[in-house]
Amino acid sequence: MVVSKREKASYYLFLLPAYLVFTVFIFYPMLRSIYLSLCKYSMSSIQNAAFVGLKNYANLFKNNIFWKVLKNTAIYTLFTVPLTIAAGLFLALLINNRLVKRKTAYKVIYYVPYVSSMVACAIVFKLLFDSGTNGIINQILMKLGLQPVGFLSSNFWAMAVVILLSVWKSLGYVMIIYLGGLMGIPTEIYEAVSLDSISPWQKLRYITLPLLKPTTQFLFITQIISSFQVFTPVNVMTSGGPGYATTTLVSMLYEAGFKDGNMGKASAIAVIIFVVLTVLTMIQNKLGEED
Repeated sequence: MVVSKREKASYYLFLLPAYLVFTVFIFYPMLRSIYLSLCKYSMSSIQNAAFVGLKNYANLFKNNIFWKVLKNTAIYTLFTVPLTIAAGLFLALLINNRLVKRKTAYKVIYYVPYVSSMVACAIVFKLLFDSGTNGIINQILMKLGLQPVGFLSSNFWAMAVVILLSVWKSLGYVMIIYLGGLMGIPTEIYEAVSLDSISPWQKLRYITLPLLKPTTQFLFITQIISSFQVFTPVNVMTSGGPGYATTTLVSMLYEAGFKDGNMGKASAIAVIIFVVLTVLTMIQNKLGEED
């Protein structure tokens, strides 16, 4: 099929609005951030950005707080992503079972938290896990004769609560994606293996999970990207505390850029996040191709 120049021009004309939106709102800001990361620039002054090279990056890498924040983000990601994917797959397998009735009701119940406001969910969790005696969980513990726990004032428990909120919030999304993957598996495959004496665990391990591999790879990539961008639950529930126990890279970026006005430092953090996510995505894709 030969496409005329006029038809090609019409194709590009239809794509032009999307290209313009991408250029204005994504490509240009990204290039601007890279440039500002090499400059000394404060939002509180009227001076132009002064080029300082890699000084912003050097200052970050020499800052112990930055490494603490990077560790927090890595810990959050390492726990949140596998737990969310495993729990979402488990729920999807349960709901997809032919013995389960009212599947739509279960889908809605688990999906509602995902479409709910993160701010509202964080406030609810803050009320539940308040460190004082007014916290709902602590009131239950005291009714049981146990001592109240400083959930949001403890380094360990504060991060655990943030992880719990994130897993609960994203569970419905992962479940729905996995349900779509399960519905895409041909029933003929299961009918063929039903002729052999194969256990449900073997069916899951050797048939279902391998066929869900593209779905799992997609979820891993998107959930890792989402985890490295976590901000709202930390900001609402703990404000990065106690100390820097729950401060993440995006929280540090927000503090540097919008509270301290140091856009050079904030842009450097943004570029580091971009590089880390790009490398992790490339590694994930490479591992997927090898398998």
